Amino acid sequence: MAAPSASARPVLRLLALHGYRQNERSFREKTGALRKILKGRAEIVHITAPLIIPEPGGYVIKDGNSDSSQEEPRGWWFSNPEDNSFNAMDNTEACSGLDDSFQTVAKAFTELGPFNGILGFSQGAALVAMLCSLMQRGDVRFKFDFAVLVAGFKSRASEHEEYYQQPITVPSLHVYGETDRVIPGHMSQELVLHFEKPVTLTHAGGHFVPASAQQKKVYLEFLNMFNKCV
Repeated sequence: MAAPSASARPVLRLLALHGYRQNERSFREKTGALRKILKGRAEIVHITAPLIIPEPGGYVIKDGNSDSSQEEPRGWWFSNPEDNSFNAMDNTEACSGLDDSFQTVAKAFTELGPFNGILGFSQGAALVAMLCSLMQRGDVRFKFDFAVLVAGFKSRASEHEEYYQQPITVPSLHVYGETDRVIPGHMSQELVLHFEKPVTLTHAGGHFVPASAQQKKVYLEFLNMFNKCV
């Protein structure tokens, strides 16, 4: 019997979580090159965060399926609840909106899943790390086999410290840029230390999802480990 061709490989499904001030539509555009190099290997399903970034005023939670959600800048939590803003550098005692985001992701797993893996960028990657921790602790709302974290970081909010108490055993690929000025490489490296046996991929660029031929090899080698899970 002939071996199955590459085109016959099962397609992995990834849930994608965008960065702060992005949304489903903008992140789909920014992952166009990645989706192209993963064609036939992985399907990426994008969703929009529930928190609207105000200009100015308090945040409002809307239905993620509404037409307006396709254009509005969104976030997964606010590090400054007083003005509903976010800065990855903030050392804060209290945040807001994270539970709403957990519910949004859980809804996606129920209505759009199942998913083999979860992909996050920037604030979305920081959220992915928390989801890994929750799943590892037995949260049945989330079930996936691996995580891809691009420009991720460890939240500096004291109330989020619980997500980093135990080593995270979920298989993970961490991608970050050597010249990223939004999330400097040392912040991504700090997050990597909380994972067991992480795979890392660095690139010479800044704050974006890299998808060159060189990076394609690493992505595919990592994803190929999970084809048996399909």
